[in-house]
Amino acid sequence: MINPSSVCDRRGEELRKKVSVILLKDVRSSRVLELSDKFIEMKHDGHWFIMFYAPWCGHCKRLEPIWRHVAQALHHSDIRVGKIDCTRYKRVVSEFGLSGYPTIMFFRDREGEFKFNSERSTEEMVHFAKRLARPPVQEVTDSKDIEMLKQTNKNFFMFIGKSVGHTWDLFYDLAKQYQAHSYFYITPEITGKQHFVFGETPAVVVYKEEQHYSFNAEEWDMDFNTSLTQWINTERFDTFVKVTRSNIHHMLETNKYLVLALVEENKIEKLPPQHSEFLQMVESVIVKNRERFHRNFQFGWIGSPEFANSITSSDVTLPSLIIYNSSTRHHHFPEEKPHELTPESITLFLEAVRNQSVKAYGGSGVFIQMYRMYYETKKSLVNIWVNNPAVASVLFGLPIGFLLLICYSTCCTDIMDASDDDEDDVHHEKKE
Repeated sequence: MINPSSVCDRRGEELRKKVSVILLKDVRSSRVLELSDKFIEMKHDGHWFIMFYAPWCGHCKRLEPIWRHVAQALHHSDIRVGKIDCTRYKRVVSEFGLSGYPTIMFFRDREGEFKFNSERSTEEMVHFAKRLARPPVQEVTDSKDIEMLKQTNKNFFMFIGKSVGHTWDLFYDLAKQYQAHSYFYITPEITGKQHFVFGETPAVVVYKEEQHYSFNAEEWDMDFNTSLTQWINTERFDTFVKVTRSNIHHMLETNKYLVLALVEENKIEKLPPQHSEFLQMVESVIVKNRERFHRNFQFGWIGSPEFANSITSSDVTLPSLIIYNSSTRHHHFPEEKPHELTPESITLFLEAVRNQSVKAYGGSGVFIQMYRMYYETKKSLVNIWVNNPAVASVLFGLPIGFLLLICYSTCCTDIMDASDDDEDDVHHEKKE
């Protein structure tokens, strides 16, 4: 009889020996493995969570303490957390198609590589790694386990019924597609009835924000496959989420209107009282009118004025509210000023946008795209000048200096040539 524990011990010892080949140093206090480019040969041996970084990168330096917390949180799992200095090991740049730093990727045996593109918080990254280290769908048969899931997983999908049939096959395929974003489980009907309200089995429910919602294909004006896919793609988001440059492209895939409350966080991600009250007011609208607006609108907030300005291609007064059409790239402003907005006026504004009876700005036309490029370029140059005048002086001063030198040389050459010609003419006149 084979002892499972001895097999695990031998496999663990083999992995430790292999890891020692590519390990530069193991900082025990941080649990982060400093790896070399020999990782390329080891990338599909087990589960790896890797940060590709450059020592000069400011974003990498800010992520460093968070990455240490991630490694500590995953220390007792089979997920190894490491980092690779891409300035020392340039081979990894071309191998993994890296285009910026930091880049965070998860490697799962021989099943694939997954890039992390969400908010870079300890909680988000730990959940990302744990989801990908498990099977796409996990079976839950004990009622107590479901209670535990509700306490530990803030967002998950549950298939209720038997693992057979078209609905199950589709659910499993969607679980593989969205595994990086949410947890997926299956439970028998008798266990599911103890925790969820649903119709006939098989059924699919989502649990989030201490509530659960059941999928109903009859509410969608499309075929079953498309409707379930769209439902899972939209329900994986919370009701009111923080929108960042890293997750907004996922939200645009919902094809919903994005209702964005624009505020400004300070350096420690705290909001002024006025901005916090504004967020609470906007959030109250979707909480009270979920059935009315959830199908068409995704609510969120942005804490960076630069990010908000890049969406509208203008300098927006904060706090403010806009609605962004993810399909046409148009955006809408309410007629009232921000301090005049109320839950009632926001509700009317949402209805007007849904009925397309409110003025639209932006879009995806050629002139609009050219203006966006001009606006982004102008903002970038202004930021460089404000944040580092010395660098701006070098960037702009050298080209201008060379241009002036060329102009000066050209003009002086013409003048000298003209003077020589005049002298020759004078000499000829004297000879005559």
